[in-house]
Amino acid sequence: MHLLLIEAHQDTATSVADFFRERGHSVEPVTTGEQGLERLLDGPACDAVIVEIDLPALDGLSVCRRIRNELNSRVPILILTAREKVADKVAGFESGADDYLVKPFSLLELNARIGALVRRATPSVINTPLQVSDLTYDPNTLAARRDGQNLKLNPSTRRLLVLLMQNTHRVVTRQELERELWGNVPPDGDVLRAHMYALRNAVDKPFNLKLLHTHHGEGYRLAALDEDTARPDSARR
Repeated sequence: MHLLLIEAHQDTATSVADFFRERGHSVEPVTTGEQGLERLLDGPACDAVIVEIDLPALDGLSVCRRIRNELNSRVPILILTAREKVADKVAGFESGADDYLVKPFSLLELNARIGALVRRATPSVINTPLQVSDLTYDPNTLAARRDGQNLKLNPSTRRLLVLLMQNTHRVVTRQELERELWGNVPPDGDVLRAHMYALRNAVDKPFNLKLLHTHHGEGYRLAALDEDTARPDSARR
C-alpha cells in the first residue's frame, strides 16, 4: 500500500510511518492539510489517506470535504483524533471520511482498519440498477438519487446503502452491516451507529416518506412501509 499521512504531531507521524514501512508499505507524511491536498492533486495515486482532525489552519474535516467535493476523489480516508463523542464521529463521516480512530490507538488496529478500507474500496459487483420507492442506485456511476436529487455518500455509507437495497425484503442485522464494512475485525464502540446516522440523513432527512427503519436489537431495513406495516420499534434514532 501507498499511504498519505496528514499528521501535525511528529511523534505520532513517526510511529505510524515506521510501523507501516516495517511491513513493506510506503508512507508519505505531511504536516498540514494544505500539503496533503497538494500531494493528492499533483502526486502519484495513494491507496488511503490517514488524517488528523486538529491540524493547523486547515483542519482535518475541511481536508476531507475538499478531497470529496473539490478533488472528487474516492480515496479511502481514516480520521485520527482525540475526540470520541458520537457527534464528532458523525461530523467526520459527514465530511467524507470512511473510518474514525480515537487516540490513543493501537497500531495493530490501525493496520487492520486501513487494510479493511483498502479492500472495500472496490465497489460490490452489481449488474443492474437498484430501486426502492423513489430511491435509485446506479452501479455504473455509483450515483444514488432520491426524487431526482443526488445523495452525498462516502464509500462506506454507499456500501451500506447497496446492502440494504439488495435486501429490502428483510431486516439486515447489525452483524451483517459491520461485516460489510470491517470484515471480521469490527471496531470498538458503536461506530456503525454513526455511519447509519449519516446514511439516514442522506436518504431520509429531506423527504416526507422515511425509508430507513431501525429494528432495535436486530438491525435495519430499507423499505417503503406504511404505518400499519412498519414495526413500532422502527422509530428513528
